Amino acid sequence: MGWTEHAIWWHVYPLGAVGAPIRTPDDAVEPHRLQRLLPWLDHVQRLGTNGVLLGPVFASSAHGYDTTDHLRIDPRLGTDEDFDALVAAAHERGLRVLLDGVFNHVGAEHPLVAQVLAEGRDGPRAGFLRVDWDHPDGPRTADFEGHRALVALNHDDPAVAAYVVDVMAHWLARGADGWRLDAAYTVPPEFWARVLPQVRERHPDAWIVGEVIHGDYAGVVAASGMDSVTQYELWKATWSSLLDRNFWELDHALARHAVLLDTFVPQTFVGNHDVTRIATRVGPQAAVLAHVVLMTVGGVPSVYYGDELGWTGLKEDREGGDDAVRPALPASPDDLGDDERHVLGLHQGLVALRRQHPWLHTARTSADELTNTRYRYTSTSADGAHRLHVELDVTDAPRAVVRDAGGQVLFTV
Repeated sequence: MGWTEHAIWWHVYPLGAVGAPIRTPDDAVEPHRLQRLLPWLDHVQRLGTNGVLLGPVFASSAHGYDTTDHLRIDPRLGTDEDFDALVAAAHERGLRVLLDGVFNHVGAEHPLVAQVLAEGRDGPRAGFLRVDWDHPDGPRTADFEGHRALVALNHDDPAVAAYVVDVMAHWLARGADGWRLDAAYTVPPEFWARVLPQVRERHPDAWIVGEVIHGDYAGVVAASGMDSVTQYELWKATWSSLLDRNFWELDHALARHAVLLDTFVPQTFVGNHDVTRIATRVGPQAAVLAHVVLMTVGGVPSVYYGDELGWTGLKEDREGGDDAVRPALPASPDDLGDDERHVLGLHQGLVALRRQHPWLHTARTSADELTNTRYRYTSTSADGAHRLHVELDVTDAPRAVVRDAGGQVLFTV
């Protein structure tokens, strides 16, 4: 079995977690803020997760997804040496490290943008970006979803593919174990089909997951060569079923999820850096039920930092609207409050349950009882030899029970 079959990620947004400034100048001379994550590696272990999915750590203008140098650690976070120390400390604890790569676009302040525009349509790097050279207002770069600060790369240019190969291989050689490909849904799958084999020639054990929000997940995986994509459909069905008291949606999504598992193992989650926190969305009690689903169905699960502590946060569609779901961590896990420790204990139990039943990685689910407010399902191993029985009930106060094949209670809330 490969290492990814046992992977459970702790997903953290570094710039927010370490308290780095996002939209204001950074006056610190030597921040070395990345070191603030070091005390939290023991927390990752105690939670039972065995990998750290790092949000963007490369030099950028603001939020990290507007990269200005893919080969340099963001000065607000620290230095290459700080990164090396974090990776080494993670590996010493048996934790894998996944990096967040933004290869659909670059920040408008990336030096290549000015170079391409200055050299003109016949310049040596003209094909690196998508540029409308005949725009009435002068040469105009394409952007990502209307954000002018995010300049789209031209994925038809072989030089872009070579650049991405070099960046990915560089950080894998520095110790990273894989990549999350940001906004992979906007990049032609054929681009990844050219890039990823070259990366794997050098790093065959690297795990690659693409951010794909909707569409033909299995088709994208097959065409691109990625190992996995983000399972947004199951994410939405999980919180929506709990919020609306409509478990029919979750059952439908799990049936579609089972079909995906026939060809690849999706990356599953109930929270990330781009969405309202689950405890805000459905309430603190039902949030635990969402994590019950996460840990008892097939997939490569990730826990977004703070969700295991019951944190709340509303995502808003405005400047700074991500801040509430990307907060700073306390200086140390020792600083957690009693309520946070209580929620942490519940999540430790769920992750332990997952660890004790590694066959859940590719488990299929089948409904045993289904109403609007009550859902019982069985998760069964691919070979049919193992099973767990899961009961979710939101008729009154949200509650959940997980039993083994013999009916023994393994988890309850």
